[in-house]
Amino acid sequence: MRDVAARMHNPDWDDLRFVLAVAEAGSLAAAARRLRVNHTTVLRRLGAYEQRLGARLFERLPTGYLPTLTGEAMIAELRRIDAAIHAAERRAAGQDQRLSGSAQLATTDTLMASLLPRALTLLRRAHPGILLEVSTANADAVLTRREADLALRPTASPPETLIGRRLCGLGYAPYAAPSYLADRNADCPLADHDWIGPDESLRETATARWMRANLAGLVPAFRVDSLVSVRDLAAAGHGVALLPCYLGDTSPGIVRLAGHPTMDLGIALWLLTHEDLRRVARIEAVSRALTAALLAERSVLEG
Repeated sequence: MRDVAARMHNPDWDDLRFVLAVAEAGSLAAAARRLRVNHTTVLRRLGAYEQRLGARLFERLPTGYLPTLTGEAMIAELRRIDAAIHAAERRAAGQDQRLSGSAQLATTDTLMASLLPRALTLLRRAHPGILLEVSTANADAVLTRREADLALRPTASPPETLIGRRLCGLGYAPYAAPSYLADRNADCPLADHDWIGPDESLRETATARWMRANLAGLVPAFRVDSLVSVRDLAAAGHGVALLPCYLGDTSPGIVRLAGHPTMDLGIALWLLTHEDLRRVARIEAVSRALTAALLAERSVLEG
């Protein structure tokens, strides 16, 4: 016990970060993506740390890395420390009243491919001292861990741990290229069309849920991992796509299918942040500017 205590007297906190990432991701590859390093770096750092500690923290299984009893005890403590560190960061950031510095916004590729660039132009003009870092790569950016300061999300149920504002409801409609529709009767039932749909990675999107409920048994012409790609394939004439109206109505090359009104799928646009950040001057400024710019596009968002 004394030997372990001696080895832990001066812990390398970076090693502990690797341990926590593997525990939360469940595999070396997923942990490497989270840490933005390569797979072998995680393997080497974890192995070296276990050797120095003199204890095995994970069982190496075909399905991934499973914490041992020793690992579970350490990981529980690491999670408490990690939460305390991020809470301290948020409280410190909450005291910052400068209208300058950076702010991280997590959003979706569909908003970036349609209305958001115009809103960001207005934000930049109003607050040139704020550097906005926008991410569309991580749909699950966690605001409590400061992976983002703000999240602009289409959702039916925003997380209860966050605060924010429901900007408006979102309309959906089926779209296709005029060249595709030219070869089909105007009254063709939806189920008789060729469809382009989201793949399993997007199975919880409103589009995927609607297709499962209304086009049961249909095999799409394409399945893709991005609604922007769904839009692009529709514009190329490959079939029909159910899209949020803010994307479909602003995209050249596709039109709504005649005779199909805007659908309300229970999705709204939310702008979210964490309680500790709501009074940070730059976060509040970004929130106000985005809210004003997007509410000016309400008719497009609602379809």
